[in-house]
Amino acid sequence: MGNISATPAINQLTKPLVDQLIENADALRIKIEQLENGCRVVDAGINVAGGLEAGRIIGEICMGGLGTVSLRASTNFRHWSWHLDVHSSNPVIACLASQYAGWSLNHGEGKGAFNALGSGPARAMGSNEPLYDELAYRDKAEFATIVIEADKYPPVEIADKIAERCGISPSALTIILTPTSSLAGSVQVVARVLETSLHKAHALHFPLDKIIDGAGSAPICPPSKDFLKAMSRTNDAILFAGQIQLFVEAEDDEAEQLAKQLPSSASSDYGKPFGEIFKDVEYDFYKIDPMLFSPARVAVSSLTTGNTFHAGAIDLDLLDKSFN
Repeated sequence: MGNISATPAINQLTKPLVDQLIENADALRIKIEQLENGCRVVDAGINVAGGLEAGRIIGEICMGGLGTVSLRASTNFRHWSWHLDVHSSNPVIACLASQYAGWSLNHGEGKGAFNALGSGPARAMGSNEPLYDELAYRDKAEFATIVIEADKYPPVEIADKIAERCGISPSALTIILTPTSSLAGSVQVVARVLETSLHKAHALHFPLDKIIDGAGSAPICPPSKDFLKAMSRTNDAILFAGQIQLFVEAEDDEAEQLAKQLPSSASSDYGKPFGEIFKDVEYDFYKIDPMLFSPARVAVSSLTTGNTFHAGAIDLDLLDKSFN
């Protein structure tokens, strides 16, 4: 794929960000521990408070060091002033090869089983997702970092499996844990506003090598100790109030078609908080229309013609319903 044939070393690019977490753990209200196999674990909200800044840095780690995440105040969203701005000049690698939570990590059975999804640059070393064949991209490094959205520590067997698949020793692996109910967890999920548009563009079979640049924003949601509510709010921040702009090397008809199909409102499941949708399908995630997971408002700019196409809209009433 032409424009993504370059191979940025995303585990190397994220190392300074991981080092920043480690060196400033106390100030960031996070905790650094080691599993019995030597794997380093960063607790960003399970047994510690964590916070917005930890989540912001973890958001950039998830993007493989190829994106920026920053906080901004806005007066345009009624009750929800603080937003995350996300940008990447290599959005396909940053969002799909790294940030997308595509590595299924499972161990054990029954009540004590560990089941979670991994994101971040280690995916590009160890995950066997078919997506990497499409991207024609793999990373190689002597160390790796993975982010897991979980509310408990993974068993050592999970760390062993990740390290083995990445071709490194467990002591060279860093696992970052971000519970959905934590401040850091909610920030790193909302920071996926641009990623959701890339994932949907891929699902719509838009040629990924035509996506050159991208930026997005979404409001920071208030966390909740109730997992379902926390999950709903992080999704709803993007579904009801996420905004993105993609810059594509495509003719007007392609750019316009992509813009029309991208917004969350194009899905038949759109119209109520995610938690209600999840409950209606009896908590079976796979019964939800996958095309729902995308930003509320989009702009697609053609670098070929200079024209921009807009679709979707911010829904502050639904945002209030979810966040309140």
